[in-house]
Amino acid sequence: MTGAPMPEVPNVETAVSSNRSGTISVRATSMGMPIAIKFERSEYQYGAQALADEILRLTKRSTIAAAARLREVYSEQAGIPDQLLDKMNLPTRRQAVEELDRIDDADTGQTSWMRPL
Repeated sequence: MTGAPMPEVPNVETAVSSNRSGTISVRATSMGMPIAIKFERSEYQYGAQALADEILRLTKRSTIAAAARLREVYSEQAGIPDQLLDKMNLPTRRQAVEELDRIDDADTGQTSWMRPL
C-alpha cells in the first residue's frame, strides 16, 4: 500500500504545574500519571497530608494541561476530527482554562470581587 506517510504523533504528552511559591512541581501525563515530583524541604513543615493534597492538585492541573495539548497535536498533526477528540475526553484549550481556573478557585477561594455572568 503506497501513500503519504503517517504523521508522527507522540504517544504521551506531559505538562508541569507548580504551586504559587514554586516549591512544589509535578510533571504528569495526559492520562493522569505523575512522572516527576519535586518539592523543597520546607514543605515538610506543613505536614504530610498538606503535601499530598498539593501534589494531587498539581497532578490534576498537569493532566488537564497535557490532555489539552494532546488534543491540539492530534487535531493539527494527525487530522483527527473534533467529534472523535470529544469522545476521547480531550478538552479544548478553552475547556482546560476554565477547569484550571475552577481548580484554582476551589483551592484559594474567589480572587476577584467580580462575579461571572
